[in-house]
Amino acid sequence: MALYLLHGTLHVTIFEATSLPHHHNFLQKLRVRFDDLLELLNTNEQEPKVMKHCKASIDRCEEECNLGFCSNHEGIFDISPQKLVSLTLYTWHQLYALPDVLIPGSNPRLVSFEHNDEGVEEAMGVATSSKCPYATIDLEKARLGRTRIIEKEPKNPRWNEAFHIYCAHTASDLIFSLKYDENVGATLIGRAPLPIKDIINGDEVDRWLEILDEDDHKPLHGRPMIHVKVQFFDARGDRNWGKGVKSPQFPGVPYTFFSQRQGCKVSLYQDAHVPDDFIPKIPLSGCWEELFDAISNAEHLIYIAGWDVYTEITLVRDSRRPKAGGDTTLGELLKKKANEGVRVLLLIWHDRTSIMNTHDEQTEKYFNGTEVHCVLCPRDPDCASGSLLQDTEIRFMFTHHQKIVIVDSEMPSRGISTTRKEKRRIVSFVGGIDLTNGRYDTQFHSLFRTLDTAHHDDFYQLNFKGSSINKGGPREPWHDTHCKLEGPVAWDVLYNYEQRWRKQGGKDMLLQLRELDHVFVPPSPVTFAEDHETWNVQLFRSIDGGAAFGFPDNPEDAAGAGLVSGKNSVIDRSIQDAYVHAIRRAKNFVYIENQYFIGSSFGWKKTDDITVEDIEALQLIPKELTLKIISKIEADERFAVYVVIPMWPEGIPEDGAAQAILNWQKRTIEVMYSDIAGAIKAKGIQADPKDYLTFFCLGNREVKKEGEYIPSEKPDQDTDYMRAQNARRFMIYVHSKLMIVDDEYIIIGSANLNQRSMDGSRDSEIAMGAYQPHHLSIRELAKGQVHGFRMALWYEHLGMLDNCFLQPESLECVQKVNGLANKNWDLYSSDALNADLPAHLLTYPIRITSDGEVKELPGAECFPDTKAKVLGGESLMVLPLPILPIITT
Repeated sequence: MALYLLHGTLHVTIFEATSLPHHHNFLQKLRVRFDDLLELLNTNEQEPKVMKHCKASIDRCEEECNLGFCSNHEGIFDISPQKLVSLTLYTWHQLYALPDVLIPGSNPRLVSFEHNDEGVEEAMGVATSSKCPYATIDLEKARLGRTRIIEKEPKNPRWNEAFHIYCAHTASDLIFSLKYDENVGATLIGRAPLPIKDIINGDEVDRWLEILDEDDHKPLHGRPMIHVKVQFFDARGDRNWGKGVKSPQFPGVPYTFFSQRQGCKVSLYQDAHVPDDFIPKIPLSGCWEELFDAISNAEHLIYIAGWDVYTEITLVRDSRRPKAGGDTTLGELLKKKANEGVRVLLLIWHDRTSIMNTHDEQTEKYFNGTEVHCVLCPRDPDCASGSLLQDTEIRFMFTHHQKIVIVDSEMPSRGISTTRKEKRRIVSFVGGIDLTNGRYDTQFHSLFRTLDTAHHDDFYQLNFKGSSINKGGPREPWHDTHCKLEGPVAWDVLYNYEQRWRKQGGKDMLLQLRELDHVFVPPSPVTFAEDHETWNVQLFRSIDGGAAFGFPDNPEDAAGAGLVSGKNSVIDRSIQDAYVHAIRRAKNFVYIENQYFIGSSFGWKKTDDITVEDIEALQLIPKELTLKIISKIEADERFAVYVVIPMWPEGIPEDGAAQAILNWQKRTIEVMYSDIAGAIKAKGIQADPKDYLTFFCLGNREVKKEGEYIPSEKPDQDTDYMRAQNARRFMIYVHSKLMIVDDEYIIIGSANLNQRSMDGSRDSEIAMGAYQPHHLSIRELAKGQVHGFRMALWYEHLGMLDNCFLQPESLECVQKVNGLANKNWDLYSSDALNADLPAHLLTYPIRITSDGEVKELPGAECFPDTKAKVLGGESLMVLPLPILPIITT
């Protein structure tokens, strides 16, 4: 079948289905993999009898089911690994309620039973009376959308749901799959393909499609059908493709919950603190100092939401810039403000597993009996959910990842009347920096030289077993980005917090600001339109109805609010939409810093060790970047993408989960380079794929100086800790979640470039997208605060500024940055150490072939001082599928 690249937007409406089979093909639940059965039952003396019994019963069922009915079922029930996860945690006891249950040996995967269809279907939640159909939209193996579940209409469900879907997939068919929801997983009814060739030219197709059997692709008994309407809009046919922000009247990202707000002010922060001796020619602010001031000056409210909040940190640590009360811990500061009558509310993610070592329970205990209201907030599924598997994944594997502080503040002084000056406004902080230990750092990212000052009581190193201040450095340096929002968009952050508190905060402690109109100025601009420093800002989220109060249940209302209706929930997925939208409009370059880079798994190279569709890292951003580069190659135009990621995911790098993440990352990078290399060859030009796309990490290396902190103990011999201490080097952990496009548009938030953050129904996230309407890249290069922020970041990473940095898309700039990063890597990885590393930007230690394959650098199979493979492990089954992809992507 011919394959087509479907790159653009799909408008899909699923109306209804008719004549769905009353008894769905129960054989899907009776399939026996005899090889597995023999292996698992090889010690069971009943094996021959069981095998014979199974085969006969399945043959009989197949004959009856092919006629459209099945009155009796006997056989082996094969529980998939996905179902096993939920059954083990929730419903194992239900299996014992089945008649004649036999659990062979110690492996619970195969359960033999003899029953009538009503008994077992009721026991497993798939009884005819409880069959709830839903439909999914897929391009090959990539899931694009789901309808809601229709109850009490198992044969002729009506959805009437509309979808606005970004796509960047190669496929032959757009597939509509019909399923019955169950307590554990779902049962496939059949699939209805719509050929891509029928929609690729942009024609609207309104059609009834036959629902076919999964195996023989023939119409199902009773010839059920589904009614859909589809229209495809090609990305390159969009009049805004490659035009950037284009105009001060740019309306923002469409189909989102929050509209773009005008008249805002944005302060951009790199790292938690900027010391006086970091002097690029760009004005910068100190994040934690301004946060300290904002909390200290609040008079009515302080609302905080975080993945981790630690009461023992201090926000002010620069002895050259002391502040009154600056040595107060965060916990004491919040208690002080609450005792003054300020409403202090904390929503902290509750880690049910305690695996992540956050301070949730410690922080809750700290504030017990005080005026601070601290709520531990687990990641709960939407109340509409009926799937035990999905509920289990959400409860135990996903998090609340937003990092928010909201305070009331005085009015800005400029241009404000005396009456309004006495009133208060809302100011919000969002980004990647958690209010916890290990996050305080400067642009120097010292490994050893702050261990007796700023980091003596905040020593943080999670990559070595047994690390401590007593054993010395290297500490784990932390690079991050954050921002302060003022103006109407700050109220959107407040509304997000109110939605979350009303959903999971318990007692309603929120201030009713409408009743305080004598105190608070309503949402209004803080800058004038003619002010050259004004900002237009839009808030984006990844969140669902399980974490936010007030999402509409009706799909039409949800779509009107910029939300997506899923199988069991209503979802805000606007962060991923914002990234895609910005990349498609990009003209010259994209600069990314992110903690993870995993996605577009629908395009990964197929290998023997994994089934690509099991990974489900479907987010589009890597593919969108690739297609943008390819379009520029085809047009003989320059374009560059710079990506800064950590050397490895935080933790012990040899561990299975870390090696899996590195392997997924390698596959993501490889499919990008492979496609770019193909475009270069097709164009017939002489070029290196790294002339268009290049990956970096950050690291530091310091010679020993007199007066350094001397630890009282030593790390164990022959450990990563000891080797790194002796070599005086370590990675700078990149925790930033940032994208800059053409120096005119910026996205900053809490969301990583992986499926967890971009999905919408996994981790809850928040981000902002912004530009300055007076500083756009139209007739000349943009030179506003977005440009200045990128230059400050590059100065931090490269230790220098250069004129070619003004045009990052130029081949001169790409080769200059790559050359500096290569030199820095050589110095970082060298056995010799004669001076401090001159800069932190390192080429990511991989080699790219002319065909785009990702290989090891010669002599660099493992990261320095470790036994951890740079490309990840080949054997990734340290955890069963689907758990491993869920927690790592």
